[in-house]
Amino acid sequence: MKVITKDMTISSKGRREVINITSHIEDFVKGTGIRNGLVLVFLPHATAAIFANEDEPRIRVDYENLFEKLVPANGNYLHNEIDDNGDAHLLTAIFKQFYVLPIINGELRRGTWQEVFLVDFDGPRVRNIVLVAIGE
Repeated sequence: MKVITKDMTISSKGRREVINITSHIEDFVKGTGIRNGLVLVFLPHATAAIFANEDEPRIRVDYENLFEKLVPANGNYLHNEIDDNGDAHLLTAIFKQFYVLPIINGELRRGTWQEVFLVDFDGPRVRNIVLVAIGE
């Protein structure tokens, strides 16, 4: 069994930004030579998350509207007394910092419309992504 890792960075430009990282994960998987296994996508951050869904301009607006409805950016959060990003911490308590996808026949397996996103809730920042492929 092989275990292959890669660290990469993605830069966000906005305070809250949804970034499609699917092609980066697919390129990594293809370069590993692993035919069947799993790939872990992990963010070592407390104010960013990973999710998978469709990438279409109107749904991107819907994602941003959902984030705002769940946790308004300008809410009165106690954490803002320390650092003005309480909303970002609360959103990552709801969303996760990792995603696991299967590798089947050397390809990243995902649904027809499924893309993988990094969402930065506290940008602009440079975000680290840890990729780990495990398999044969």
